[in-house]
Amino acid sequence: MPALEIPKSVPFRVDPMRWEDIPEVMAIEQRVFSMPWPTRAYEQELLRNPNAHYLVLRPREVRAIARTLPLPQLPILGYGGFWLVPDEAHISTIAIDTPWRGRGLGELMFLALVEEAMAWGANLITLEVRASNQVAQSLYRKYGLEVIARRPRYYRDNNEDALVMSVKDVRSLDYREQLEALKAQLWARLQSAGPIPLHRSATN
Repeated sequence: MPALEIPKSVPFRVDPMRWEDIPEVMAIEQRVFSMPWPTRAYEQELLRNPNAHYLVLRPREVRAIARTLPLPQLPILGYGGFWLVPDEAHISTIAIDTPWRGRGLGELMFLALVEEAMAWGANLITLEVRASNQVAQSLYRKYGLEVIARRPRYYRDNNEDALVMSVKDVRSLDYREQLEALKAQLWARLQSAGPIPLHRSATN
């Protein structure tokens, strides 16, 4: 069970990533990233890496657009993961499927990873982000991460630099209080989303 407790009034849930989730994860991976991971990378992470922790984001429920459409299984809207060694959680990936961006789900996924990392004993959280990705950087700064290094030409697709961002002492009382305030703001934003509507193409 993931560490993040999401109120029932929020129409989303976070589950551990399982092997049977990989086809959906890979479909999102291909849509979202210019350098997608191969399936074998997730096989390594889920089956052979004891330091890896991965989560998926789903709606609590869905509704079909047409009355004749059978109710589909809960789809994956996003996912993320981190490596924990020994008390440092390095976020390895985070993604929200393209149709669901701009709704606060990226923040929900990131918050779930932070909570999960803390539950496993992390006191330091790090990640790399593209230097041009101002939206992601703004989210990470909101949660206390600061740029601590720059890795030139880190991304092979366009030789873009990566910024290394980090926040420490995440298990401290001050950080936990900050996290609770951010949670309250996020819950208020997400509570009005309602059941996720899916068209016929989304179930094929």
